[in-house]
Amino acid sequence: MKIQISLISFMVMIFTNLSAQQKPVQWDLTNCIDYALKNNIQVQKSKISLEQNAITTKQAKAQLFPNLSASVGQNFTNNPFPVTGGSSSAYSGNYGISSSLLLFDGGKTEKNIREQKLLEEVGKYNVLYSQKSIQFSILQSYLQILYAAESVNIDGATVEVSKYQFERGGSLLKAGSISKVDLAKLESQYSSDKYLLVVAKNALETQKLNLKQLLELTVKDELNITIPSLNDMDILKPLPSLQNIYEASMKVMPQLKSSKINIQVAGLETEKAKAGYLPRVSLNASAGTNHNSLSNFNFGQQLQNGFNEAIGLSVSIPIYTNRSTKSAIETSILNEKTSQLNLLDTEKSLLTSVESSYQDALSAQSQYVSATEKVKALQTSYDLIEQQFNLGLKSTLDLLTEKNNLLAAKQSLIQAKYLSIMNVQMLNLYQDLPLEIK
Repeated sequence: MKIQISLISFMVMIFTNLSAQQKPVQWDLTNCIDYALKNNIQVQKSKISLEQNAITTKQAKAQLFPNLSASVGQNFTNNPFPVTGGSSSAYSGNYGISSSLLLFDGGKTEKNIREQKLLEEVGKYNVLYSQKSIQFSILQSYLQILYAAESVNIDGATVEVSKYQFERGGSLLKAGSISKVDLAKLESQYSSDKYLLVVAKNALETQKLNLKQLLELTVKDELNITIPSLNDMDILKPLPSLQNIYEASMKVMPQLKSSKINIQVAGLETEKAKAGYLPRVSLNASAGTNHNSLSNFNFGQQLQNGFNEAIGLSVSIPIYTNRSTKSAIETSILNEKTSQLNLLDTEKSLLTSVESSYQDALSAQSQYVSATEKVKALQTSYDLIEQQFNLGLKSTLDLLTEKNNLLAAKQSLIQAKYLSIMNVQMLNLYQDLPLEIK
């Protein structure tokens, strides 16, 4: 017993270690996407739906083959008031085997097989769509973490500067260079900057929590994000024309392919509905035998004497179906039109998404260039005002105003930076190109 317990514990330990090894120590964008594609619940659900579609296709194909069934019946009959002498009860049995083969149903079975194959293909594209969707979500969440982390760094550096200025203000107060009111302003700014740092850290943790949920990680799992070294080449990446991006996305985006297949599926549904006007022909065959305890023959002789075989055709001709067939045809035709409209709607939605990301990328790149120049100018101005403040040539209000302007410019800079990167990478996803954040 102890050996069994030890063996179980050992296997659990191995399984736990293997599970832990599947999770990277450092999470970069590639690791996040790869892990999510394997573990995200929505992606797994779409794969299960695909397996269900495959089972339905097999079932549809099986309708082309004859079925086969066997039957066994055992009966005990009691007659409490027999007219003649003899036994008042009897035991009997019936044994048979039967089969039927569909010969003709207006092509309904064949069309159903084609339809199920198409639906299985739709299922494959649904898996790709769910994978593409999780990639979009992971990309956005990952970049939001990078943005939040850089905001923490900026706010942390700002707090250090505020602390230095507050301490410096105390020395200037003793020297008579500033008033107590000025020192109070510096202290208030220091407190405000510390508060902003706390808010930025909370925002970072919130974004990490969102990413953990996308990755299906538990509360105990660590999420150490790799911070890539991004440069202007990553941020100001040249873009192809909007038309080229849209045409490429039209060829690769799975929702468009599945919408086109759904039109074919709707057409097959209409053809299947029209087959309702045609007769249904089946070939039937059976064999059986029986026995009865009242017979004068023994069991084997009864089975031999009672053995019978039968074969025949059955034809079912629809004459009046209370308009069910006609209604099914009319409904299917309307579904075809709906499928065509769904395709147009999907194309329109894709164009809107691509165009929005394209314009956002161009706008963010322009904002990044302007914000970079603005930060440089404000940094120079702030450095000069800080020197003048230390010499008593500038007021506390001038210093704090210029400092807040610089902080706002830095925040605008990183916002434009990550908006540009995010939209450029989203355009890559629309074209089924690899993500490039390293």
